[in-house]
Amino acid sequence: MSIQADVRQFIVKNFYVADPAGLADDASLLDKGVIDSTGVLEVVAHLESTYGIKVDDAELLPENLDSIARISAFVEKKKG
Repeated sequence: MSIQADVRQFIVKNFYVADPAGLADDASLLDKGVIDSTGVLEVVAHLESTYGIKVDDAELLPENLDSIARISAFVEKKKG
């Protein structure tokens, strides 16, 4: 399973997404109300345990964690 598919599956399974098929990969998860600040921490915990990466506090930014596409790109960058 690709990182993007895994992230999408985690988001849809763990948060309320009214229309999973309609959630674009580049849609803001915060603006759409899918996740909040606590949800971001849940996503980070998932990424750290699944991919063996460490997300520093300074990296907890919308540029890294505000959409499925951004999360996927962030994980790929962290994994090297």
